[in-house]
Amino acid sequence: MIEATEFGRRLPYHPHKLTLLFSAMRHFRDDLREQGRNVDYQQVETFEEGLDAHFDAFPNDELVVMRPSSFRAGEQLGDLVAQYGGDLDVVDNDLFLCSRELFDDWAGDETSYRHENFYRFMRRETGYLMADGEPVGGEWNYDDQNRETPPPEYSPPEPPSFEPNETTESVREWVEETFTGGYDVPPLGGDWADPEPFRWPVTREQARTVLDHFVSDRLDTFGPYQDAMRAENWAMHHSLLSAALNLGLLHPRNVLDRVTQAAHERDVPLNSVEGFLRQVLGWREFVRHVYRREMPGLATANQLDQTEPLPEAFWTGETDMACLSDVVDGVRKRGYSHHIERLMILSNFATLLGVEPQSLNRWFHAAYVDAYHWVTTPNVVGMGTFGSPVLSTKPYVSSANYVDKMSDYCGDCPYYKTKTTGERACPFNALYWDFLDRNAGTLQDNHRMGLVYSHLDDKSDDELEAIRDRAAALRDRARQGTL
Repeated sequence: MIEATEFGRRLPYHPHKLTLLFSAMRHFRDDLREQGRNVDYQQVETFEEGLDAHFDAFPNDELVVMRPSSFRAGEQLGDLVAQYGGDLDVVDNDLFLCSRELFDDWAGDETSYRHENFYRFMRRETGYLMADGEPVGGEWNYDDQNRETPPPEYSPPEPPSFEPNETTESVREWVEETFTGGYDVPPLGGDWADPEPFRWPVTREQARTVLDHFVSDRLDTFGPYQDAMRAENWAMHHSLLSAALNLGLLHPRNVLDRVTQAAHERDVPLNSVEGFLRQVLGWREFVRHVYRREMPGLATANQLDQTEPLPEAFWTGETDMACLSDVVDGVRKRGYSHHIERLMILSNFATLLGVEPQSLNRWFHAAYVDAYHWVTTPNVVGMGTFGSPVLSTKPYVSSANYVDKMSDYCGDCPYYKTKTTGERACPFNALYWDFLDRNAGTLQDNHRMGLVYSHLDDKSDDELEAIRDRAAALRDRARQGTL
């Protein structure tokens, strides 16, 4: 195992991301050694130094690695090993449920993929929530039951957290000392973040505790409120399992078996079980393979020709927009926000503003504890910014109306959710109509956007001119950090 400091300097990663990764590695090393295994653990500056030291001790060693999910990582590792006189056998990655061959058989020669079709395919292949070849309950998808807003008295269970042991605390201190400053452009290292005490699972045992807590205390109400956003409830009823899954501390089959077993043992609402299944069995597997098949072009895709820089507010949280400020502050504290905050606050705002997809992707990759290139690139470039058509047929954008419907942010926000133009009009509104206006040549003929374009057509020339002026002023303020 190679713990390469250089890895942590590729991006200004959140301190919790690096603490999670390196602490999990060291715990795994110690577990293996306690089992009697001989572990060569290299703590070095670069992967090259680690391989050099390993082959000095074990000349001509033959290494085996599961195929990494990130593009060309397996080939790059093979090239490095060969430079030091070793051989590398790259084997299938068994931390997923859908193999490369299975997905390729399903997709064929397609270059545009539909998640719903894949999700139904995987339900049939695995048998999850299936009975006699049909979906349990008679429907494949209960998404229309997953958009409720919690009542004012809503009080979700406290999310699990873990007191750092000596290993984790040592890593946390090392990360804090090592990954500050040293980058070419601001923000410097992890200094942009404002981390709370570290809370994430770093061992398989801890990850299983998070899974048990989700199944026993959070699963039943996960479904109806999974798209809701509350300023005082950052975790809601979400599972908080993505970081552990992406590290390999949990296998998706174990997670899905545990959730579906609970559904058999007690009366768990079907929309909660199916909604979770759709995320883990469907979306997670789906984006992994779309990324694999569509790289390297997916990483640089920008079909809407968006060129705005990422606003400084994404690093600082300094903005009068209550929703954006709260979500960014949560990321700065925990390296986490749930999927609707990622899609309909962060990505939505950046897309409407015209931010270059690659700049937003870089931020997501650096900011989140569960982020890796294979995760963020399809989610941000493909879906979040509509930089590529391979994942969705329309952009996921909205005005303040959606934010108000699904959250409690708008009530205390200095901006007015019902106004489109004027000094205190919510930025989402003018930017939404301006986005539709300036991308009409690309989007107007999209059959899924006919209704919104009919509303745009109803606006007078004077209204459109005021919207364009307001949007231009908002882009200037975003560049200047005065939103």
